[in-house]
This record gives sequence, structure tokens and C-alpha cells, in this order.
Amino acid sequence: MSVKIKLHRSLAKLADGQAVVEVNGNTVGRCLEQMSARFPKLKKRLFEKDGALSRILEIYVNGESIYPDELATVVKDGDELDTVVRISGG
Repeated sequence: MSVKIKLHRSLAKLADGQAVVEVNGNTVGRCLEQMSARFPKLKKRLFEKDGALSRILEIYVNGESIYPDELATVVKDGDELDTVVRISGG
């Protein structure tokens, strides 16, 4: 099963400059774990210390928000994930 993950520019830098990474997995969480195993620098940006999705990220599957169950969301062959980095300020 092949799923494409489109990386935000700031994340692509941590994936050897790749804007799109192809992985295999049946949930968003497994796909992100597989990607972070290939590109270990991504792990700290993708996940909190407790394994939850980073608070600065939002994930979309085929253009649709999957909040609040991002990591548990089931994906299928041909799906595309978009990573969006939330901008915060004060």
C-alpha cells in the first residue's frame, strides 16, 4: 500500500529536501512513523514526547482535515497526506 506524504517546506529540509515522501501504512500514525524512521530528524517535529502528534502540525488526508483523530485515521493505497505547520504568535 503506497501513501504519499507532502511535506511542508520546513519539514522537507529534515527529509533531505524531499517535498513528497512515499510510505506504506494503514493509518496516518504508521505512515508518519515509517517516514520518521527513514528520516530520524523529523521525529521531534512530528511527535510530542508522549507519542502524540505535534501541536504545531495539522494533517489532511486527500485535502480534508482529520482532526482530532489524526494518528488513528485509516488510509488506503493512493491516499495523499498534507502536513501543515500551524503559525502561532502572541
